[in-house]
Amino acid sequence: MSEAVKTAFYDYHIQAGAKVVPFAGFCMPIQYSGITDEHQAVRTNVGMFDLSHMGEFEVQGPDALAFLQKTTTNNVADLKIGQIQYSCMTMNHGGIVDDLLVYRMGDTEYMLVVNASNIAKDFAWLKSHLSGNVTLVDKSPETSLLAVQGPNAEKVVTKITKHDLAGMPYYTWARADIGGANLLFSRTGYTGEDGFEVYIPPQHTDRLWKALMEAGSEFGMKLIGLGARDSLRLEMKMALYGNDIDDTTTPVEAGLSWIVNFDKEFIGTPVLVKQRDEKPTRRLVCLELEGKAFPRHGYPITDGKQTIGQVTSGTFSPTLQKPIAMGYVPRDLSKVGSEVTVAVRDKAFKAVVVKPPFYKHGTHK
Repeated sequence: MSEAVKTAFYDYHIQAGAKVVPFAGFCMPIQYSGITDEHQAVRTNVGMFDLSHMGEFEVQGPDALAFLQKTTTNNVADLKIGQIQYSCMTMNHGGIVDDLLVYRMGDTEYMLVVNASNIAKDFAWLKSHLSGNVTLVDKSPETSLLAVQGPNAEKVVTKITKHDLAGMPYYTWARADIGGANLLFSRTGYTGEDGFEVYIPPQHTDRLWKALMEAGSEFGMKLIGLGARDSLRLEMKMALYGNDIDDTTTPVEAGLSWIVNFDKEFIGTPVLVKQRDEKPTRRLVCLELEGKAFPRHGYPITDGKQTIGQVTSGTFSPTLQKPIAMGYVPRDLSKVGSEVTVAVRDKAFKAVVVKPPFYKHGTHK
């Protein structure tokens, strides 16, 4: 197995006292001051993440739109230049290859942002479906990514750019001078809070780290690891590939039909249309548990008698101060208010299906 890759910000993480562990082939900070402290910083103030492990692909050419219409589920034709779309790629049987962001960069140019653990797989899968005049390039190795997230994110980034951030809608991108470098950035995130993600070439990584840290110091901005990123996204019912969705789950089962355009032909269309019409036999639900349980991935979900599913993601919510989890359950137990049981070690905890997201006060626009 190859050695984990250090991001351009690795030395800064070590200097900041981060706990660094291998994650998806990268050395990534899991926490600095502590997961709960970092989580609350993003919910109430502002924090900065190193997300350089994510993958970025360029898709260009006269047939780029047709190619992406075939390989992704959402309607790429809806995108105007400057806009971003959440989508996924599905296999012939409807299983999810990955969930991703699609950026429309120009008339015939797009950027895809994919999950770190799927970079090689996604690139190979897309390459195997190439047709027409399309160029596909993996820009991941030369792209670093920093995210500033939280209610005060705009105030921090405003200090190092003259771009009109206040007039920038959610899920759009721009190019502007940020911290002295002309960079691509977007108003996106994986936390439920307002925020920006900045794509940085190698020659500007140090400059941007220092500029953002200095801008954030006035607001008490904290460095945030992947541990808090996970609890933040879970409170918002944002799916994690490999846990909540994978090639054995479909977007319809996962509650992601809103990113599926059933009126176009993409890989897996017939299966997903049939599943939509006939209703899936199981659904991904949000569960709130009683007591002080700490549900984790893989813990059994039962109907009180037999196992009917398992927890895909779970934690003790720092914001809500209660145990929360996601998992697939049979359709007849997926309605809000349905009661099930989650087995945490040797103890059974009552759980109720709740309307997503768990946290309903995020500041993203």
